[in-house]
Amino acid sequence: MLNLVLFGPPGAGKGTQSQKLIEKYQLVHLSTGDILRNEIANGTQLGIEAKKLMDQGLLVPDEVVIGMISNKLDANRDARGFIFDGFPRTVAQAEALDALLLSKDTSISVMIALNVDDQELEKRLLLRGKDSGRPDDANPEIIRKRIEEYNSKTAPVANFYKSQAKFVSINGIGSIDEIFTEITKVADTF
Repeated sequence: MLNLVLFGPPGAGKGTQSQKLIEKYQLVHLSTGDILRNEIANGTQLGIEAKKLMDQGLLVPDEVVIGMISNKLDANRDARGFIFDGFPRTVAQAEALDALLLSKDTSISVMIALNVDDQELEKRLLLRGKDSGRPDDANPEIIRKRIEEYNSKTAPVANFYKSQAKFVSINGIGSIDEIFTEITKVADTF
């Protein structure tokens, strides 16, 4: 089973590469945002709990998100593997995810980080902002803040996986196909 965390700052190309990985390896896409919206739409107990918090402008606690991921794993027991998108974002989330996967007799195979310098990220996000309609992709100040937030809060998760020898960094600058080839060289070893 290939359980992959695709990692990188906003604009690194995770969404583009995730789709290609899902197709090539027939992985189940675990996007915490999608899972959250689905649980709310289906009126599950976790969804109701999450909606109450979100309606108050509060973040959904890690244990609720982990519960939702557990439900998704259980619903896809025959999957060839999973690609984690937008999770884990903190070391505490990575630890909770490891514990959950261990309870299901599996683990993260590898975290692949797309390494892109801040200047290139800003350029990509501004370009994406022209088509996406997302205001956070059109404002250079907000883009810099998002990158800074990633560097200070999310990047330490890489050290968690480095300590387990499950971290690989890939140059995220190049053509989509060149980057995908480098990612598959890593994924093919699992």
